[in-house]
Amino acid sequence: MEIVNMGANSPDLGNQALSKVVEIGIASQLDVVEEIDVDLRTNPGNLIQGKVDSIEISGKGLVVKQDLRMDSIQINTDRVSIDPIGALLGNIELTQPTDAEARIVLTEADINRAFASNYMQGKLRGLKMDVDGQPVTIDIQEANLDLPGQNKFIIAATFLMRESNEIKKMSATAIPQIHDDGERISLEILAAEGQGLTLKLVMVILEQLAALLDLRNFNIPGISLKLRQLEAQAGKLVIHANSQIEKVPSM
Repeated sequence: MEIVNMGANSPDLGNQALSKVVEIGIASQLDVVEEIDVDLRTNPGNLIQGKVDSIEISGKGLVVKQDLRMDSIQINTDRVSIDPIGALLGNIELTQPTDAEARIVLTEADINRAFASNYMQGKLRGLKMDVDGQPVTIDIQEANLDLPGQNKFIIAATFLMRESNEIKKMSATAIPQIHDDGERISLEILAAEGQGLTLKLVMVILEQLAALLDLRNFNIPGISLKLRQLEAQAGKLVIHANSQIEKVPSM
């Protein structure tokens, strides 16, 4: 393996080389990467002691598992402790987990594309529940999210009730809420419409659609996220999260 030159005369070149290693590692863990940029900041003196002043990761058009696309992501750390010998050989290995802050933007179009993905279609069919004491199985055939702003979701869905072979439609306006210690987004219903639908049925459908926004679906290997704040803006969902980096993704 080529040894990265971290001599005192080329600290910027050393930073660039180590940054490129992290970029390649992250890109190798994702299905699609339109743009990824890593800015690792240190100096030769700190590096010898296993210290990195900061790491900034920014990306655009990152597609993680289940065809979930992030329009943009930005992760910022403070000081990071690494193995200095590994760093000199071009390997970034953390000696202890480090905390970071993350900002993720999901567009309305990307969320709706994910609803139509094979992964979500499998999750939205064969939903079982009781309605007025009778077992009911439903298949959600189509779902659409509208983000009008003011921290609101408007969700419309068309679904089949298998037992009666009826196709029904529903729409609901809801506010996203943070649950499960920052792992999951749930929806508080403000208003709902749909002929012959019970509140329980609407809740089950919304829970399945909100499950797409489980932050564990957006974890890059070695980097976990916990939700801190949500902003449902016009046309996009902005997620602010605390992040813990246990390992730098490698090839």
